[in-house]
Amino acid sequence: MTDEERSSDPKGTPAPGDPEADQYIAARRQHLEELRRRGVEPYPYRFEPSHSVAEVGAGWDGLCPEEVEQKQRPRVVLAGRITGIRSHGRTAFADLLDATGRLQIYIKEDEIGGEAFGIFELLDLGDWVGVEGTLMVTRMGERTLLVDSLSVLAKTVRPIPTPKSTVDAETGEEQVYYAFADKEARYRRRYVDLFVNPEVREIFRVRARLVTELRRFLDDQGFLEVETPILQQLHGGASARPFMTLHNALDLEMYLRIAIELHHKRLIVGGLDRVYEIGRIFRNEGLDRWHNPEFTMLELYQAYADYADIMRLVEDMFANWCRSVLGGETAVQFDGQSIELAPPYPRRPFLELLTEYGDLDATSMEEEELRKALQDKGVEVEGKIGRGGLLDAAFDHFVEPNLVQPVFVVDYPLELSPLAKRHREKPGLTERFELIIASMEFANAFSELNDPDDQRERFMQQLTLLELGDEEAQRLDEDFVRALEYGMPPTGGLGVGIDRVAMLLTDQRSIRDVIFFPTLRPENGPG
Repeated sequence: MTDEERSSDPKGTPAPGDPEADQYIAARRQHLEELRRRGVEPYPYRFEPSHSVAEVGAGWDGLCPEEVEQKQRPRVVLAGRITGIRSHGRTAFADLLDATGRLQIYIKEDEIGGEAFGIFELLDLGDWVGVEGTLMVTRMGERTLLVDSLSVLAKTVRPIPTPKSTVDAETGEEQVYYAFADKEARYRRRYVDLFVNPEVREIFRVRARLVTELRRFLDDQGFLEVETPILQQLHGGASARPFMTLHNALDLEMYLRIAIELHHKRLIVGGLDRVYEIGRIFRNEGLDRWHNPEFTMLELYQAYADYADIMRLVEDMFANWCRSVLGGETAVQFDGQSIELAPPYPRRPFLELLTEYGDLDATSMEEEELRKALQDKGVEVEGKIGRGGLLDAAFDHFVEPNLVQPVFVVDYPLELSPLAKRHREKPGLTERFELIIASMEFANAFSELNDPDDQRERFMQQLTLLELGDEEAQRLDEDFVRALEYGMPPTGGLGVGIDRVAMLLTDQRSIRDVIFFPTLRPENGPG
């Protein structure tokens, strides 16, 4: 079929959920059995490519056929998926996709032989192959591999989504059919999403680069990367509900960590002046575009520093991401808005912002007065316990939606910050900041509380909230208080949500788009 896609799927690849999918699977399995009948192992043990597609392209792009003829054409061995087949009788063109890009390959029966060409005719879209040959350029100027050896590396028995497009003759607008665009299906079958949608692979490459550059930045600052327990007998370091599990051998109820903080402070007590960890955190909370029950967090602690020092560190951190990940660009496009990441970022007090955006002077309000004021303003406060919970609800309602450009929100009320040091000049407040960008929290930091008696008193206040029904209140950690009694120097601490940074740098509106396998409800129906 000249210039048409050929595969065993007579009508092309079925859309997700197509009831006719079984017939395509059956056709592919017939090809699988025919390969075995011909003595071809469809799932071999190994294959050794000599180049990637990107490496093959170096020095050949833009050459015309005459220029190619004058070059010495090395033999190359490639491996990848077949994502397109265009048959021309006893010859065919196909598209080979590997992790670095796509390359056209050219199959001729008189080049690879009748037996090998017959094997090629049993291939379907999505099959993994190894090919060997020499590079050429077609009359249309497309870089192409002339294949003289073909190996089957993995037979695909499920049809893959293959986008097909038409162009409206009047508007010139392209319409794509059978593209793997359904969000829910893409999250559940990320393995398909990654090879069908090239832009998704780039998102995760950017995410990987930002973590690599973060490690380099912190290592250069003299921080030591550490690992601390994920399974804990007592969860703490944040206000969140934990996941629970059972250690069978010890018959012991344990928790997945909700924060890294308390173990890092123990390391500061032990004399490690600068520590950091990039690891998974688990919080038993709802799912939305900003939250996933497991996510990646950077936490770091620096001895002899306060929250002002950590603010400067955060500005340097984001500036480093601009240089290394964004190629020097300081502005990013996110959700239709231009976000300028170049420091410095303004510092704005928590209560001042609440007055500005909520017309609410909460400085001296007690819990019941504050609750009534918020209810009168239409703020949802049901289930909010304590003055801190009400202030948090007010900030989320009035302030956060208005903070688009980077801003450090500083000097949080004491009730909201059980692990932060009291403000040295402002009674009732703490030395804490959050970095807000595009109405999302990206970083949370303290001048860390190192007075063991004050820490015990804060824990006891949290226990009171727990008794009142606040499931997110922190528990009393006796061993942590004991560690502080051995003496912790002045310390600045920081937590940064890595998933949200990835969202910002790749212009993704949902955290699920930057997590390979986000948490989803159970899938209904067959997989």
